[in-house]
Amino acid sequence: MKVLLLNGSPHAQGSTYTALHEMEKIFAENGIETELVHVGNKDIRGCVACRSCYETGKCVFDDIVNEIAGKFEACDGLVVGSPVYYASANATLVALLDRLFYSSHFDKTMKVGASVVSARRGGLSATFDELNKYFTISGMPVASGQYWNSIHGNNAEQAEQDLEGLQTMRTLARNMSFLMKSIALGKETYGLPEKEAKVATNFIR
Repeated sequence: MKVLLLNGSPHAQGSTYTALHEMEKIFAENGIETELVHVGNKDIRGCVACRSCYETGKCVFDDIVNEIAGKFEACDGLVVGSPVYYASANATLVALLDRLFYSSHFDKTMKVGASVVSARRGGLSATFDELNKYFTISGMPVASGQYWNSIHGNNAEQAEQDLEGLQTMRTLARNMSFLMKSIALGKETYGLPEKEAKVATNFIR
């Protein structure tokens, strides 16, 4: 099994990385392979709604988004980490996730998702809610921990002092490992849930 972790912070080894790395340790203990990709310092533009991806199966802007799409398709779980900027996620990460989820048309059903947020002080729960919406629109179960998946600290050194935050990351990784393994067993026995043809209803006709 494999988990892809996206570090949406501009700082490669800051407080967001500290949280993700704590999870990596637990995944390793559970025999789960991980890949951590630093995306928060990349030049990533937003979606322009050209819908080219419906013809080609990939985003028209051929950058790291298309590279990550292949990694996303191959993994069993996705962890998205972001610092808090004005009570929301890093705009670079949001641009990546918008394009990644919109342009990648493979079935994401039952891939397990989890979001992790870091902040000096506030705005954590709003950012946590923002990131989870990518999973819930895609048929992805959302892994939970023992608290909202957050860690406090203005840098890695401070984040290391948030003992409750670090414990939350370990609990989250254990729960996510259990959920992925349980889903794998369920697929073998029952397969994936039946899907109806999608209905899209506009409010203005």
